[in-house]
Amino acid sequence: MRKRFQNNNLKVVHLSRQERFNPPMSKPTIATGHFTGCFGCHMSLLDIDERILQLTELVEFDKSPINDKKRFNRMVDIGIIEGGCSNDENVEFLRMFRENCHTLVAIGACALTGGVPAMRNTVPLRECLEEAFLSGPSVVDGVIPNDPDIPIMLDRVYPAHEVVKIDYFIPGCPPSADALWTAIVALLEGREPVLDYELLKYD
Repeated sequence: MRKRFQNNNLKVVHLSRQERFNPPMSKPTIATGHFTGCFGCHMSLLDIDERILQLTELVEFDKSPINDKKRFNRMVDIGIIEGGCSNDENVEFLRMFRENCHTLVAIGACALTGGVPAMRNTVPLRECLEEAFLSGPSVVDGVIPNDPDIPIMLDRVYPAHEVVKIDYFIPGCPPSADALWTAIVALLEGREPVLDYELLKYD
């Protein structure tokens, strides 16, 4: 069984309000990423509806599923990530976000606590794999996948803050579009995001 990874002591540079964004003639940059989860938080981001047009006027998207860009090629002002870490590839990419984003925001239950995927944390990894691939009711000629291209599963699902330093957390499953919009606008204006109860409650 794979041993638990060791957290890196990543150096986080804290910038002043004046230093936080790119020079005035350029737009602030945003990157978004998805790890182990359902992609619902990105769908909620798209649910800001016509405000997405306003957002594209305010910022430039770097690495993100929104523009299908796969790699960073510069430091980014704001990184937004959803999902927990269940395999070594998740850990690698989350650390990449931390290293390339001045401010890193974790959104949604999976990033904050592990969410639904973390339900497997109560069962040893070996038992999970055996049930899924060897002894499950629909398994025929079962074998546990071991192709080197498949990410290696961790012993449990880790929330983002157990892997890297997270600057802000936005809860919800998923967070509402209004909550995401309010937080993003605050960060772009150099303010601490403050989310009222109305933005966090569910009817």
